[in-house]
Amino acid sequence: MTAASEAITNATAVVSKAGREVATQSQGRKDVRSLPPNLNHWYGLARSSAVAGDPLAVEIWGEAIALYRDADGIIHALEDRCPHRQVKLSHGAVVGQNLECAYHAWQFDAEGNCAEVPYLEPNQKLPACKLRSYPVCEQDGFIWVWPGDAALLDAHNEIDVEATIPAPLAIPEWNHLNYIATVSTIDCEAHFSFLIENLMDMYHGHLHRGFQAWASAALETLEETPDKVDALYTAESYYKIDKIWSISQLFFPALRRLHPEPLRVTYDYPNWTSSLGDDFRIICLFVPISSTHTRAHLLHFVSLNAFWRLHKLPVKFRRFVKDSLFGAAQKMLDGLVREDVVMLEEEQAAYLAQPDRRAYELNRACLAVQRLIIVQADSASTTF
Repeated sequence: MTAASEAITNATAVVSKAGREVATQSQGRKDVRSLPPNLNHWYGLARSSAVAGDPLAVEIWGEAIALYRDADGIIHALEDRCPHRQVKLSHGAVVGQNLECAYHAWQFDAEGNCAEVPYLEPNQKLPACKLRSYPVCEQDGFIWVWPGDAALLDAHNEIDVEATIPAPLAIPEWNHLNYIATVSTIDCEAHFSFLIENLMDMYHGHLHRGFQAWASAALETLEETPDKVDALYTAESYYKIDKIWSISQLFFPALRRLHPEPLRVTYDYPNWTSSLGDDFRIICLFVPISSTHTRAHLLHFVSLNAFWRLHKLPVKFRRFVKDSLFGAAQKMLDGLVREDVVMLEEEQAAYLAQPDRRAYELNRACLAVQRLIIVQADSASTTF
């Protein structure tokens, strides 16, 4: 066991003991609502398709980052600041392998070094300024950035401590021909803890009864580790994707019928995954902006695995079906997001108005989430 693993284990035990009593946990609520995320993880900051010819400005926990593709199509992530006049590099353009500032056309390479100043005089040298460059990769349709300590990744690559530093969250459904995807964006003026508790709390299906998402949830099992909370609910689903016409249930409520399905939700820090039976999988990629602002990418997948005849058709046709049905659940997904955001922002406003007012939490999954947030915040400064 590494020193970091031992520290996390000890912190988990201490926090878990305190968190077993609701009164004690509610007293610690003030800390949870202001704690920073652990940035020593991969965060899905943007879809790959969002970065083409022009740079893209993104942000995570107060850090402004410019994403861009060089002439070879390779993605890079630089601090979004020109050291010359402190303006945003994301206003600029890509020139070959470099990112050029829009103001005076200074260029910076992928490592953050100043590579070109067009009006440099013969007796002058390039400025020795260096921007922060971030570890970045592309996987499953998203651009993943490591905004934390890059030295931890270097150490990981050298000694291969896979149990300590995770890879980007795998989303195999994104490219799999048997899954239809819908993507919605969550943008709410609230701390990220409010959003993850909302996603782990399946008792709030009452809020979404107009969209018939799920019903009659009951928490069955709960498991915790220093980097994950896994909750299994029994529930009822309105959808059953077992016939070729079943996709139409997304559009016509009269075709829906309640039936029991297992509902699993997991806080796989810093992201969230869920599954409702075998037909649906939903993923939320968190992008905490500040202590009162959170963005996230919400991915909804409908499985076509039950249609075995479809699997025998040519790949080009199956790709056509997948692409044609992209966004099939958009109306429902956007509706769920709108309803949730209203509640999350009201929670945040109430907390800011009276941070010491006690909140009565009964769902064990939410208390486990709060413990995990505390453990991860404490471990952010730990050297692995």
